[in-house]
Amino acid sequence: MQSVAKEFEEKLMCLPAIERACIAEKLLSSLDSSSQKDIDIAWAIESEDRVKAFEKGEISASDDSDVYRRLEKKFNI
Repeated sequence: MQSVAKEFEEKLMCLPAIERACIAEKLLSSLDSSSQKDIDIAWAIESEDRVKAFEKGEISASDDSDVYRRLEKKFNI
């Protein structure tokens, strides 16, 4: 006899990708502690602040290749 979890997995894998993604997000968020939620809120605020600063011309954007090059140089990889 298959376990209940295995039966759910088989049924869930038959769902469209978007539905699986929504279920996965709900499951993962159910594991978050309250401290993780605080971190997520802080990052959301930070990202909004950065977008606003970019739109005002206060900061500039970099190409991903430039970012990767700088990271590789910084971490010797």
